[in-house]
Amino acid sequence: MISFLLYIAVGLGLLILLFLAVFRRTPRAEGSAQALLDARQAVRKLQTGLLPSEFVNTIFSDQDWQYVTATTSLPIQRLFMAERKRIALAWVGQIRRQLICLQDFHRGHSRHFAHLNPGVEIALAVDFALLRLECRALSVLLHLRGPYGASRIAGRTAAAASRLCETTEQAISFLTSRGAVRVTNDSAQGGAQL
Repeated sequence: MISFLLYIAVGLGLLILLFLAVFRRTPRAEGSAQALLDARQAVRKLQTGLLPSEFVNTIFSDQDWQYVTATTSLPIQRLFMAERKRIALAWVGQIRRQLICLQDFHRGHSRHFAHLNPGVEIALAVDFALLRLECRALSVLLHLRGPYGASRIAGRTAAAASRLCETTEQAISFLTSRGAVRVTNDSAQGGAQL
C-alpha cells in the first residue's frame, strides 16, 4: 500500500513538472528583434504620447481646477481632484514602465559591444537610476500634495525622460545601422575561421 502511494505521488509530481514545462514562458534571447521592437515602441510611446509638453501641461495645469472650484460644489471638486490625481499617478507609472523597458534594452545590448565608452555608460546608468528615483519622488509628491503641487517636478521629469529617449534612440539607430550589422557579421565570420 505504501509503495502504491509512493508511485502515485511520483506520478503526480511528474505531471506537475510536465505541466510547468509546457506552460512556462520561454525567455527571450538577448539581442532579439523583439527587444529592439519593444525599445522602439517604448521610445515612441514616451515621445509622442507621454512626454509632449502640451500633454504634461494639460495634466498638471491648474486652469481646470480653477474652473471647477469656481463653478461646482465641494463633492464635485473632491471627485475632480481624485480623478486628476489618479490620471497623474497613471502618467508617472507609464513613464516608469517605459523607462524600465528602455533600461533593460540598453543593459542587454550594451554588453555586446566592445568599443563603448565606460564613462558614457556609467553616466547613462546614473541617468536611468536618477530618473526612476525622480518618478518615485513624483509619485510620493502626488500622493501628498496632489497634481497641482507637483507641476514643476513633473515638467523636469518629462524633460529628463525626453533627453534619455534621444540617447536611446541614438543607440537603437546604431544597432540597426548597416555598419553595426557588418561588424557583427565580420566578427562572427572571424570566429568561425579560427
